[in-house]
Amino acid sequence: MINLTLAQMPVGQLHLWFLPFGWKDVLDIAVTAIIVYQIYRLIRGTIAVQIAFALLGFYALNVMVRAAGMTTLKTLFGAVGDVFVLAVLIIFAPEIRQALFLVGRNPIVRRFVSPPPREHIIDEIVAAVTEMSQDRIGSIIAIGRGTGLRNYIDTGSKLNADVESSLLKSIFYPNSPLHDGAVVVQGNKIEAARCILPVTDSRDLDPHLGLRHRAAIGLTDRSDAFVVVTSEETGRISVAEDGRIDVGVPPDELKIRLLQALSPDSLAAVPAPEPSA
Repeated sequence: MINLTLAQMPVGQLHLWFLPFGWKDVLDIAVTAIIVYQIYRLIRGTIAVQIAFALLGFYALNVMVRAAGMTTLKTLFGAVGDVFVLAVLIIFAPEIRQALFLVGRNPIVRRFVSPPPREHIIDEIVAAVTEMSQDRIGSIIAIGRGTGLRNYIDTGSKLNADVESSLLKSIFYPNSPLHDGAVVVQGNKIEAARCILPVTDSRDLDPHLGLRHRAAIGLTDRSDAFVVVTSEETGRISVAEDGRIDVGVPPDELKIRLLQALSPDSLAAVPAPEPSA
């Protein structure tokens, strides 16, 4: 029988009935609660919530079967349990991928994976986008940062070319065979053109936004890419980042936004531009 007085208890530890309870237990519960809450926020409103409850029910039933000593059911649940982890990874693959993207967008992580400053590339992109905006040529340029864009590069036509304004303009010229789709810039190269990007399923967007704008938002929902779009209807320049899009960005502001996105350390003192009207 456990019967400790307060004087006999270890420092920082209390007893709840017969269980020792210390600051490590408080930390353990707090961290677990935060993780569970963040997972719930990630899957809230999706079918993954119902699947998660079903899996929890399965686990509780397995515990009861083992406690009751039901040999046949115990063997059956044991066989299913061998593939339980693999099934969870397959079922929750989209949510796991989204969680990893959120981690990758963390500023601390970006500090270790951000590419070096690319001022020349930025000047070429701004020059091309400015001219395409004036001529009302539709375009979408996705610029990779920490998250690799290989999955999307593989959907297009490989180029592996230097970033030049004349090349970007020729790609998006209406009669060009490569104009339909996105250009992906990774590192210091135009990796591919005519790439297929994921379209956002958000219903809270301006209904006037076209497919290019929705694809820009969709890609930045799934990666830390910085996407520049020009509208063939209005000629306006838009930039998408972290699942958000700003429409009507002037060229001088576009350059500042690109500099901040691609070389944040060198321009930490540059104030963030105000959103354009």
